[in-house]
Amino acid sequence: MAHNRRTFLKGTAGTAVTTALQLRAQPTAALAPVVQTRELNIAYEDNGNRQGFPIILLHGFPDDVHAFDGVVPPLTSAGHRVLVPYLRGYGPTRFRSASAPRMAEQAAIGQDVLDFANALALPRFAVGGFDWGGRAAAIAAALFPDRVRALVLCGGYTIQNTLAPPPPGPPAAEREAWYQWYFNLARGREGLAKNRRALCRLLWETWSPGWHFTEETYSRTAPSFDNPDFVDVVIHSYRHRIGNAPGDPRFAMMEQQLAKRPKISVPSIVLHGADDPLARPAADSPAERALFPALMARRVLPGAGHFLPREKPEAVSTALLELLAATK
Repeated sequence: MAHNRRTFLKGTAGTAVTTALQLRAQPTAALAPVVQTRELNIAYEDNGNRQGFPIILLHGFPDDVHAFDGVVPPLTSAGHRVLVPYLRGYGPTRFRSASAPRMAEQAAIGQDVLDFANALALPRFAVGGFDWGGRAAAIAAALFPDRVRALVLCGGYTIQNTLAPPPPGPPAAEREAWYQWYFNLARGREGLAKNRRALCRLLWETWSPGWHFTEETYSRTAPSFDNPDFVDVVIHSYRHRIGNAPGDPRFAMMEQQLAKRPKISVPSIVLHGADDPLARPAADSPAERALFPALMARRVLPGAGHFLPREKPEAVSTALLELLAATK
């Protein structure tokens, strides 16, 4: 693990530069603070008391920082500093080098969490996330429990074994993952580039069938998909996880560690949407519980689908506040 620590943090302790980033295609993020890491200029929202204990909230695909609009207020009211970054390939976040490969394997987005925290000089933090952001949060907590005080995961344990991708699942599960197989085709890449807003809207509608969002809600987030790296990042993520795209050699050792499905030893609460078609949860899951030695609660939320922070924001904020009240 000590060697893994060096791999995870190598090159991340450099200069942190906070600036303002102007982005004409992003009217809702026209002026966002940005921190510089080894690979990225990460744009983010910074809410609440700067001296409060920090909480990092991580969005998934296809979404952006607005996923947590309903989660943030109770956390800042309790005195916490809440940081919500745009993931690589989303919104105003940019790769620093034009020649850098636009990769988004799980180790890379996990690395981004620690890079972001280091750039802001956060020795410890709580973290919550869903979808890609949940995986990144889980990686940070699993590999660096000394940095993560508390963890809320929406959707459960999703760390992947990219060295030996799983065999095909039941037909119904394979059907729900159609978009992943689509993105592994040249046609899928072209389709995402051409129809990104319509395709992402379709995923919102099908992944959270009971959530009736407004056009205004979708319009606040959709510009984040116009990021020039969005298509490359999304395609790499879904191809790498099943062995159809190479990873960054820098993360080879980390992927080996993650392939062992490391346990998460930090105090955690796991939330599931009862109607999430991507991973319909069992009433109880001993196998999942075994991965969380310090699990404080596992909750299945009726009437909710995949986008839990949007559908049940109070459940997410309450879980974070419970964990922070119970830990030091």
